[in-house]
Amino acid sequence: MRVTSNLLARAYQHRNRLIDGFTKQYNCTHLVWYDACDDLEAARYRGLQMKKWQRAWKIALIEQDNPQWKDLYETLF
Repeated sequence: MRVTSNLLARAYQHRNRLIDGFTKQYNCTHLVWYDACDDLEAARYRGLQMKKWQRAWKIALIEQDNPQWKDLYETLF
């Protein structure tokens, strides 16, 4: 989980495989979940917490808000 101040730009970079790392290696190009925070420190803390989560917990969180795993990129415009 990463924190960004520009979700649209970050999603674009991942969709176009411009950033090395997990998302490029595993071809993760769809945005299926995001959480907005007003406070950067709170967002960082939330990201650090979620890194420790089990995969099943993360999947449950996605399916709670986006059960069909639709790509949310277009909703950012």
